Amino acid sequence: MAWERQRPTWREARPAVISQALKRAQARPSGNWFVVGSSTSVRDDRPLARTVAGREVVVWRDDTGRLVAGPGICPHLGAPLRDSPVRCGTLVCHWHGLALRGTAFAGWEPLPVHDDGVLVWVRLDDVGGEPPLDAPVVPERPAPADAVSAVYVGFGTCEPEDIVANRLDPWHGAWFHPYSFVDLTVVDTPPASGADGAAEADGFAVDVSFKLAGRLVVPVRAVFTAPEPRTVVMHITEGEGRGSVVETHATPLGSDDRGRPRTAVVEAVVAASDRTGFAVARRMTPVLRPLVRAAAGRLWRDDLAYAERRWQLRSTGRFPG
Repeated sequence: MAWERQRPTWREARPAVISQALKRAQARPSGNWFVVGSSTSVRDDRPLARTVAGREVVVWRDDTGRLVAGPGICPHLGAPLRDSPVRCGTLVCHWHGLALRGTAFAGWEPLPVHDDGVLVWVRLDDVGGEPPLDAPVVPERPAPADAVSAVYVGFGTCEPEDIVANRLDPWHGAWFHPYSFVDLTVVDTPPASGADGAAEADGFAVDVSFKLAGRLVVPVRAVFTAPEPRTVVMHITEGEGRGSVVETHATPLGSDDRGRPRTAVVEAVVAASDRTGFAVARRMTPVLRPLVRAAAGRLWRDDLAYAERRWQLRSTGRFPG
């Protein structure tokens, strides 16, 4: 079917439904945990660095392989530790040689950090302002040994809520991403009003076909839920790849030189399949990861434009939703 002949979805995509789903997501606890990157991006020779809500953070592994995290500003004279090397599990400041081994030293204090096997999280209690949790709210995923995972990271001029709102609007999929989705129908939605409930019962169910190549498509049912304020998860519940998940995490970075908010999108794709041939795909994970990241990047070029437009209109009082 030609793009312009597909069924319009704007009447179904009610702003109140999206807005209330967003508010319920924002009311759920995060425990002050923020995603900073993928587990595989923590290397042996340099730290994983990220700015979270204006706070510079570095993450690396000590000489035992334990993940450690802390401020990215050297306590001596303020050197950017993101540019410092890791030697035998020790982060060595490249300005004056201050050696950090992951424990409190010379005014540097470690931060709680968590590696869930796919993503790395850091807890910033003074940023989140919530009662802290011992671990982040990690969605249910396929077992790592049975899955192929890849992580995409992108950046946009918007706030985390704009990223989450984009994901809580499944109706735009076939219109805005015709190169990836066809025959999209939202078959169940959460209420437009009402008290907060469990995230699992507060989701959008979608029947959609993913385009693979040419006229080849794979029909699935996907359910979108928001288990915490900065995360939206798509679970494949029926069809090919049942049990696979796509997690979208939004991490506030701070403001740019014009005072506009910047947000990182960290999207984890954890794919699984019951098909016998999927074992071959798992062995090809290093080859598949760049392809999965490229596909996610194409989608997010559009979706970041959506999120950035939403923030632009909100910040100037013109957002109609």
